[in-house]
Amino acid sequence: MKEIFNFTSISKLLQEKNFKIKIDCMNGVTGPFAKNIFINELEAPEDSVINFTPLPDFGGLHPDPNLTYAKNLVDLMAHGKHDFGAAFDGDGDRNMILGRDVFVNPSDSVAIIAANYACIPHFRAGLKGVARSMPTSGALDSVARKFGINLFETPTGWKYFVNLMEAGRLSICGEESFGQGSDHVREKDGIWAVLAWLSIIASTKKAVKTIIEDHWREYGRNFFTRYDYEEVSEKAANDLMQHLRKKIDSKSLCGQMVADGEMVVKGDDFCYVDPVDGTVANNQGIRILFESGSRIIYRLSGTGSTGATIRIYVDKRDTETSNIFKSSHEALKELMDFALRISRLEIFTGRTQPTVIT
Repeated sequence: MKEIFNFTSISKLLQEKNFKIKIDCMNGVTGPFAKNIFINELEAPEDSVINFTPLPDFGGLHPDPNLTYAKNLVDLMAHGKHDFGAAFDGDGDRNMILGRDVFVNPSDSVAIIAANYACIPHFRAGLKGVARSMPTSGALDSVARKFGINLFETPTGWKYFVNLMEAGRLSICGEESFGQGSDHVREKDGIWAVLAWLSIIASTKKAVKTIIEDHWREYGRNFFTRYDYEEVSEKAANDLMQHLRKKIDSKSLCGQMVADGEMVVKGDDFCYVDPVDGTVANNQGIRILFESGSRIIYRLSGTGSTGATIRIYVDKRDTETSNIFKSSHEALKELMDFALRISRLEIFTGRTQPTVIT
């Protein structure tokens, strides 16, 4: 990390009396690393790192860094006494970034890190390319266009990024499921992401909320949300996906208008051809694509302990300054209502509410 970041600059930031951080390791493996880096090396106050002892049962915590399972940190940050907060999952690859009473959507996080790459010494020669997983919002695409670099849209799974790294075509990548990384290691890296954010804050002298809002003003905003329905029976999940595939095949959705003027122009099941080795990955997620560039995506995930997890993603881009500060719920409500209605999710699963909303 010392070879990647300017530790002197970050240390100076963390020792400022009016800048306070809180890093929650959730009793996972990052604890010893975070304590050594943030407290011993960067000289942040002793209480800056919490839950830093790795425990077999995570001390009763659910080490998933999101607004639901890291609620203690979210509530702490809402009090306004800390300027920067972060949480890690059990094995330390995923992270959540918070500012003073503000949440950084992971899709925005990777875009903001890429847009501010010049704050990180590791990238002094520029970026080779950037990549995001298909369900991740298109915020990173706007950054790639500005800098004139390649943007790769891959299936979910870090192995697809690794191929691009090995070929020397990728510098920064990320996914909406709370993971960002770079070509310094062949996996997403939670501590790296936190140090990247602290580098940006130290360099720009701006608060997290200001960094986010300035980014939206320059690049536009991709409103994004993900609804997770966990521990659904595999039959119900598969039946729902088959129902959607039939709709895609029949093209019955094309031309349909959502109440806010969004018109469906295409539906497909995402297929990826690896630009390095030509490997083909089919059936990576059902997409409903709109004329405006908005998207609705449906995927099944096997990451849960039992049953299946149905994930619904909604991504809507807006460049109007008068709109970019709306709440995601307000901006995405009509598209999400449409997504739930055409999927018949309640009929197939009996669920009326998601388990987790990101």
